[in-house]
Amino acid sequence: MAASVVTGPCYPIITILKAGDRISPSSMKTNVWLLILVLVALLEVFSSYGASTNASRRPEVVNVGTVFSVATMIGKVAKVAIEAAIEDVNSDPSVLNGTNLKVIMQDTNYSGFLGIVETLQFMETDIVAIIGPQTSVTAHVVSYIADELRTPLLSFSATDPTLSPLQFPFFVRTTQNDLFQMSAIAEMVEYYGWREVIAVYVDDDHGRNGIAALGDKLAERRCKISYKAPLRLEAKRDEITDALIKVALAESRVIVLHTYTSTGPQILKVAQYLGMMGNGYVWITTNWLSTILDTNITLPQESKDYFQGVLTLRLHTPESDKKRKLVARWRNLTQVLGSESFGLSTYGLYAYDTVWLLAHAIDRFFDQGGVISFSNDSKLSNLQGGSLHLNAMSIFDDGKLLLDSILGVDMTGVSGQVRFTPDRNLVHPACDIINVLQTGYRKIGYWSNYSGLSIEAPETLYMSPPNRSISAQQLLPVIWPGETTQKPRGWVFPNNGRHLRIGVPKRVSYREFLSTSDGTWDQFTGYCIDVFTAAVNLLPYAVPYKLIAYGEGKENPSSTKLVQLITTNYFDAVVGDIAITTERTRMADFTQPYIESGLVVVAPVRQQNSNAWAFLRPFSREMWIVTAVFFIFVGTVVWILEHRMNDEFRGPPRRQIVTILWFSFSTWFFAHRENTVSALGRGVLIVWLFVVLIINSSYTASLTSILTVQQLSSPIKGIETLMKTSDPIGYQEGSFAWNYLVNELGIDESRLVPLVMPEDYVKALKKGPQGGGVAAIVDERPYIELFLSSRCEFSIIGQEFTKNGWGFAFQRDSPLAVDMSTAILKLSENGDLQRIHDKWLMSSACTSQGSKLQVDRLQLKSFWGLFVVCGLACLLALLVYFFQMLRQFSRHYPDELESPGTSSRPRRLQTFLSFVDEKEEDVKNRSKRRQLERLSNRGNGLDESVSGSGTERSQIEYSSNKSIGTLDRA
Repeated sequence: MAASVVTGPCYPIITILKAGDRISPSSMKTNVWLLILVLVALLEVFSSYGASTNASRRPEVVNVGTVFSVATMIGKVAKVAIEAAIEDVNSDPSVLNGTNLKVIMQDTNYSGFLGIVETLQFMETDIVAIIGPQTSVTAHVVSYIADELRTPLLSFSATDPTLSPLQFPFFVRTTQNDLFQMSAIAEMVEYYGWREVIAVYVDDDHGRNGIAALGDKLAERRCKISYKAPLRLEAKRDEITDALIKVALAESRVIVLHTYTSTGPQILKVAQYLGMMGNGYVWITTNWLSTILDTNITLPQESKDYFQGVLTLRLHTPESDKKRKLVARWRNLTQVLGSESFGLSTYGLYAYDTVWLLAHAIDRFFDQGGVISFSNDSKLSNLQGGSLHLNAMSIFDDGKLLLDSILGVDMTGVSGQVRFTPDRNLVHPACDIINVLQTGYRKIGYWSNYSGLSIEAPETLYMSPPNRSISAQQLLPVIWPGETTQKPRGWVFPNNGRHLRIGVPKRVSYREFLSTSDGTWDQFTGYCIDVFTAAVNLLPYAVPYKLIAYGEGKENPSSTKLVQLITTNYFDAVVGDIAITTERTRMADFTQPYIESGLVVVAPVRQQNSNAWAFLRPFSREMWIVTAVFFIFVGTVVWILEHRMNDEFRGPPRRQIVTILWFSFSTWFFAHRENTVSALGRGVLIVWLFVVLIINSSYTASLTSILTVQQLSSPIKGIETLMKTSDPIGYQEGSFAWNYLVNELGIDESRLVPLVMPEDYVKALKKGPQGGGVAAIVDERPYIELFLSSRCEFSIIGQEFTKNGWGFAFQRDSPLAVDMSTAILKLSENGDLQRIHDKWLMSSACTSQGSKLQVDRLQLKSFWGLFVVCGLACLLALLVYFFQMLRQFSRHYPDELESPGTSSRPRRLQTFLSFVDEKEEDVKNRSKRRQLERLSNRGNGLDESVSGSGTERSQIEYSSNKSIGTLDRA
């Protein structure tokens, strides 16, 4: 009988009969039972097949590789930490659900080449991830391999900021980026007020890129690296000595040391030998020094000596129960190695957390359906043959899924929270700032990317909004090199034999300020030189300098061009009569001004003698007119308010006019004899007398000044007058006055006439604009005051219209500018600055005669407020008085208001005016008489209508008498 075989996953199942074979009943029964058995067997086979498939997704062991130098200070700590973490992960079945991690360690033995080769060897096996490499140099090369073969690299010690996820997507840094260490150092430099640092570093990817990041962070704070001293990784003592000698000759004394644990102590030892660990020096190191302090339980006394006073950083890891438990276990873990125990550094904490991070990521990887499988790289298929076996390297098929799982982990480890930001840095980067002492070390504060420098732990600051204000940046006191608590200045004058090149303008005018000795180009005298020399003598250090003349000596050189030479490093500083302007501050740093300055206008003046009409000069014409009008106006208002009730303001029209004029003008002297009886009149008079008091006092003061002080007059009143005219204006050649007049005030440059010598000033001013001269000269106040000290026919007109001063210019961010400013302030406080001024710029008798420019007349604009108040008071009083008159008129003349017709309006107006002109007492009496007549007429009517009895007439008389009595009382 022919048959076919159906195979299952493992073996043949059943033999099937061909169609057409005859089957007996007994065989049919047997076949039915056989079919049932086959179905049961198939169910068992498929169930066992599914179980075997699920087991392949969760293998029993996952292989992980490590690449680092076990014998290094970082490597020996990392080895113990990784082994402890592997043991902890495998002992907890809830982490990987029964899967164990197996670590395959490769020792690079200090060799970057071996690190690369061993990584290539890992790629030939079923390694899913590599913990390492240890150095940034190796990471740069190995990351290319990891990207190609999709194998994640997790480094706990490669901190180079240029290991970017954009360039190396499969590189994962599980420690803090060096970018944050450099940010902390830059903020420390700014906090202590230093502007320049010197960088000493190992010349490899780790050192160069870290220092480049430091330069960027310093530039953000207007600081800079003034000198870089690169060293080979295996530099000999002689090489280190040569490099540090160059550092010692530089200006800055703030040194940042960015290197490794193997070379850093040797550099500091040489620095101590050269005397660079004493007073005045500042040493700031990255976290390599704190790694030494944490790893070595005891340090030899020699190391403590050259570590003393150094500031170092330690990657901040918050205190937690997990961290305390690992620290408690650490001694037992290290003793298992059989060698001398060592401490747990932050690299050990990050290595421990790296294993846990990878374990959680692998668990997520399997939960998301990831499968550990590898395939050949088509790019390597053409490289078969040879002894390298490059074609044996395979691609991790689901490597991208594992990478995403790693980046998605959010856990809390012994180093704190482990979670990645979008740019793949760990969250909450922070550093401890440590001051190394001979007896140990002391934590002086913290730095965090959240709030900057603080004496509080960063984790406590995360609960409040970030505060980066200057007052919030704090650190504890530091014991600096040389065992001093006084903050070093951070720089000294460089001891390299080079003198400061100081430019000095070679002036031809006003030589009292600055002049060269006869026949020399480097010997200067004058006010500016004496101030500079006195300030330099107050500095706590020697400043070798050389004064170099600028200019040909035929004309005054441009101060702006002289300052501009500082930007080209032709001059280190500029000393002289240099005005501090906005344009020049963009080129250089200036000291505190040592003399006040500003642009003023000087013009010819003539003496104005007193004459018979001098008493009219205090007020302008408008002021006299308005004052006279108000005298008459107020007198008229008071007359209106008093006319009806005050006999002194009544009488014939001629008398009343005289009364108004007399009352008005007598108030000037407060000699008015008329009394005011109305409340409104008294109110108006009080306001007017206050106005008169102010005007009278001002007039008296101005007239006194006119008659007792010699007056000088000029048709020019200030810069405003010059801007309105088209007359020529003189200015000192080389001064910034030309730039200000043209660019700021918009004066046409054709009007400006350059002048050099004081004699040129005199000639131009005397000629005037009609004679080919100038109407006025615009120059800086110190020059003009010296010019006017012996020339009384000219004077400063108006006010100083710019405010600045003279200072000494230095290169940008030069610390010498700050120290010189302090010295100038000391000269001002002890009186030396004034004594130097009196020596060179003492005024002659001309300027002390008491002459002054004509006082401006008192203008109406100075008193218009008083007149407005007085006018409003008068108008308000008249308005109230008018309504009172209408009310009284309606009460006393009701018939006039009720009479209809337009023809009665002139009559009513005439009646109202007559009413207003009448004395109030007469109006009241007439009103009483009218009311009595009405009552009398009403009584006669009653007699005719009723045959009156004597009793009724008595009642009427009684009623009439009662009414009259009431009116009398009213």
